[in-house]
Amino acid sequence: MTILPTPNDRPPVPERTGPAIALLLVSAFVVVLNETAMGVSIPHIMDGFSVSAASAQWLTTAFMLTMAVVIPITGVLLQRYLLRRNFFTAMGLFAVGTALATAAPTFELLLGARIVQALGTAIMLPLLFTTVMQLVKPERRGRTMGLVTIVTAAAPALGPTVSGVIVSSLGWRWVFIIVLPVVVLAILAGARWLRNVTPTMPARFDPVSVFLSAIGFSGLIYGLASIGEQAAQQGGLPPWLPIVVGAIALAGLVRRQLSLRDTDRVMLDVRVFAGGLFTMSTITIVVVSIALFGSLIMLPLYIQQVLGEPAYVAGLMLLPGGLLSGILAPFVGIAYDKVGPRALIFPGAIVVTGAMAAFSTLGAETPVWMVVGMHMLLSIGTAMMMTPLMTTALGAVTPKLYPHASAIVSTLQQVSGAAGTALFITLFTVAGSADTGEGPLTAMAHGVGTAFGVGAAISAAGVILALFLRKPTAHPVPAQAEKNEVTV
Repeated sequence: MTILPTPNDRPPVPERTGPAIALLLVSAFVVVLNETAMGVSIPHIMDGFSVSAASAQWLTTAFMLTMAVVIPITGVLLQRYLLRRNFFTAMGLFAVGTALATAAPTFELLLGARIVQALGTAIMLPLLFTTVMQLVKPERRGRTMGLVTIVTAAAPALGPTVSGVIVSSLGWRWVFIIVLPVVVLAILAGARWLRNVTPTMPARFDPVSVFLSAIGFSGLIYGLASIGEQAAQQGGLPPWLPIVVGAIALAGLVRRQLSLRDTDRVMLDVRVFAGGLFTMSTITIVVVSIALFGSLIMLPLYIQQVLGEPAYVAGLMLLPGGLLSGILAPFVGIAYDKVGPRALIFPGAIVVTGAMAAFSTLGAETPVWMVVGMHMLLSIGTAMMMTPLMTTALGAVTPKLYPHASAIVSTLQQVSGAAGTALFITLFTVAGSADTGEGPLTAMAHGVGTAFGVGAAISAAGVILALFLRKPTAHPVPAQAEKNEVTV
């Protein structure tokens, strides 16, 4: 049994960390933008390959399942291997998946390409979080994490917009064709400028933990995704079965991790939850993610099916909110460094709850400008919350736990995104299929309103949770990082 070294055993961090973080930010933005790009492409892919909606939806479901399986093991990858190796592995996998997707002759090959893309995306996100926490001084983390929020919040929101315009004008394959040269340029830039600016620590893979994690998280996400299919009467396994199996496997995973504590075989150090601030921040992240991803799936459905607008219009209607979220994120990060989390998260949670409540009033005759305004309000609220929440959660743990904390937060975001999608789709389907005697459009609008009404109730929990958040105590960073002025 190998005992983990203390943070003081870690080697000094080299100079010039700014370019490394800048490259990781750009690369992560590209891969996350692609994560949500498939939604508006589904009808076109169904026609191109003559597959059903249930089959085509696997392009998104399989992506999420792969992320859920791979992200938990990144805690080991980030400790064991140097930055350049992790970066080239992530971007190389994403490039291969993108290249396969551009010329996929069958639906099965396209599905495989999406899974390869997800492998790269799953490594890139925790790599970005961990690198920022290891290299940026505590008093500057807010502004840097503000840029990271552009990746985690604005990129998913912009994905449907960008892909909607591309698909409507050029076709769905161009979603991948346009991305591929950008990915290649990022890899070439990494070969030229990226340096190994993060330390490593001894870490080994525990096969039992990997197996329990794969079964647990994939079972949970598959079960949640199946709820929407069941509500739409599309068949498949009973949703409770994979959810129960996943929950049992996760309980076994937690027990296994506790038995491996202080060894180099721990995969997800669940002791990060011993700190109340990390736990409270993470729960709030889950609440916000449910609202964010639920709205990302529901608004395009409402715009296209109820208002009768085409895919590219739906994308353009969501563009102002996505841009606003990206513009606000760096300023929110700067404010966090000055005033701490509570002054931003509390009013942000109120804004998100208000926006969700406003969405619950949507009808078949709601003006387009009003929908755009509501989405912009939601974007303002999520921008005020995500940067402070991520910075607070990751800053609440000691430096040696950064890889574990980033993997846990990233995984829970995927799970909560699946939960939000399942919840909103189920409520939309059930409430929208009720016979109100007022016509199908009114019924679907009622389903949308019901979904957002429940979303508002969930978001209200964030208002209460925000009252318990504070700025984490600064943990020392490696001596060399103290001399770095990271500007990205």
